[in-house]
Amino acid sequence: MWGVKKMNRETLVKMIEGGESEKIEFKKSTSQLEKALRTVCGFLNHKGGRVYFGVDNGKIVGQDVSDNTLRSVSQKIRQRIKPEVSPEIKVLEIEDKKLIEVKVEGGNNKPYYLDGIAYKRVGTENVVIPPEELERIILEKKKRYFDSEICEEASLNDIDEEKVKEFVKEAKRQRGLDLSETLSIKEILMRLKLLKNDKPINTAILLFSKNPQNFFLQAEVKCIRFKGIDVTGDMLDFKTIGGDTISQLRKAEDFIFEHIPMKAWIEEGKLQRQEKWLYPQKAIREVLANALAHRDYESPSKAQVRIFDDRMEFWNPGRLPPELSLEDLKKKHKSIPRNPLIAKQFFWIKYIEEVGTGTNKIVDWCVNWGLPEPEFEHVTGDFVVTFWKSKLADEYLDSLGLNDRQRKAISYLKEHGKIMKKEYMNLSKISKTAAFKDISDLLDKNIIMRIGSGRSAYYVLQEKVLKRPKNDHKMTINLKNCRGEDVN
Repeated sequence: MWGVKKMNRETLVKMIEGGESEKIEFKKSTSQLEKALRTVCGFLNHKGGRVYFGVDNGKIVGQDVSDNTLRSVSQKIRQRIKPEVSPEIKVLEIEDKKLIEVKVEGGNNKPYYLDGIAYKRVGTENVVIPPEELERIILEKKKRYFDSEICEEASLNDIDEEKVKEFVKEAKRQRGLDLSETLSIKEILMRLKLLKNDKPINTAILLFSKNPQNFFLQAEVKCIRFKGIDVTGDMLDFKTIGGDTISQLRKAEDFIFEHIPMKAWIEEGKLQRQEKWLYPQKAIREVLANALAHRDYESPSKAQVRIFDDRMEFWNPGRLPPELSLEDLKKKHKSIPRNPLIAKQFFWIKYIEEVGTGTNKIVDWCVNWGLPEPEFEHVTGDFVVTFWKSKLADEYLDSLGLNDRQRKAISYLKEHGKIMKKEYMNLSKISKTAAFKDISDLLDKNIIMRIGSGRSAYYVLQEKVLKRPKNDHKMTINLKNCRGEDVN
């Protein structure tokens, strides 16, 4: 499971003779792991370094090594140091003795904490970072944007010239970008602010690299079509989409339209039947663009599209910025992009706007399409957008265990828009007590809601009442009269 690397004795002896330093520490055995964890944390908050187990007082004493030993070292580092890191652990063999090498790079997500305490490496010591320095590190971290950082492992040779030129052509056509595709790739990237010190930044790699996954394994989209309405259902189709971010959006769209049906209906006075996709194309494009432009690319998770019989979910790694709440997304709000440079390039080719109206448009497009309002939520660190075919789809109602009377009332509501308690009683010839019990159950399950009070009270389907923010108007949509729109 864990490889063993032969090491030149002379090289190791020379390093040991040099003694411990700000980048090297020796431990007699993993029995001293507790102290070694402070060192690992200190290295992460400094410039990185290596810890060796099996060296004592300048001598190679060796270390007992087993899979359990190595697993324990790895797990304790990941469990007790936050943000979580996965160090490089090797077994070194010197003649008949074995050592364990734990190597960590200077962290990209400082500050790091061991059991809630942040250490840094100073010479050969691991000292607690003082509050004022910790505050400075946190403030610097807040100013840092992943998409504007240099991709250290990459060079201009990793950039696909055709992708850059196609982007410039499209940006000129869509927004009048004042750049010529005849310029050198280096010049174009410089003018787009996608080069630093003659090296491509992360945005350039994600959008224009020949193979972005060589640098960012997590920069992919998982697309899944499930059977039924739950993730426990069979996967009818599954695809992991890699490549550059722009291509990912287009391929994810293709997957979606392969797996959602067209709705067809006949309108009075028209000879040809009318057709439209189950979900609005503009809303699909907007959600995908937002997911790819605003996702947390430092998260190991991938973006996901999940298609069910009754809904479609878009999972975007990373939560909303602290300045925005879920409720704000349906109000007027400003744009706070997680990746400003990626968002800027998407703006140039009209994939997104820069004014914070995307989520408002998504809501309007879905409602005007005759669908319930989409849901915005945070789930285990991800931001999730859900498009509902209908909260009242048969698949969903079946899962609620409704009785025949309740199903009949829902059909009545779909056709007539509202129902009073007396009408409910007459519909199935039941008593006031039975009607009260049925209606209470439908209210508890958020299928219907009550409007008014007393004898004039009536009930409507919950999904037909838009969940507008407080102080905003409520609006009732007649799904039966909604018409499709021509979407390019």
